[in-house]
Amino acid sequence: MNVIKNLLIPGLLTLGLAGSAFAAVDEEAAKAIGKRNDCFKCHAVDKTKKGPSYKKIAAKFKGKADAEDKIMKNLTTGPKVKLEDGTEEDHKIIDTKDPKELKNLIDWILSR
Repeated sequence: MNVIKNLLIPGLLTLGLAGSAFAAVDEEAAKAIGKRNDCFKCHAVDKTKKGPSYKKIAAKFKGKADAEDKIMKNLTTGPKVKLEDGTEEDHKIIDTKDPKELKNLIDWILSR
C-alpha cells in the first residue's frame, strides 16, 4: 500500500502542476492588445471586415502544426496580405516584443 501511495501521490501532483502550465487564454488582455494595435479596424471576431474574421482565421489554421508560427510571422514582420476585396497591403506589426503577450493573442485568435 505504501508503494502505491508513494508512486500515486507524486504522479497526481505532477499532473496537477502540468495542467496549470496550460493556462486559459486571457481574453481581456488579448482584446486590449488588439485594440491598442487597431486590429479591430480590419478584423472582427465573427464577421468579415477589411480582413478575415478571427473565426475564419481559426478555421483556416485548425489542426495545422505551423499555425502559431504563421500567425506570429504576420503579426511581427508585416508581410503583404491579401484583403477580402482582393487588394493587398502590408499587415500592421504588433507593438509588443513580449512573447507571452503575443502568444496569448495568437491563442485567443485560434480559440475563436
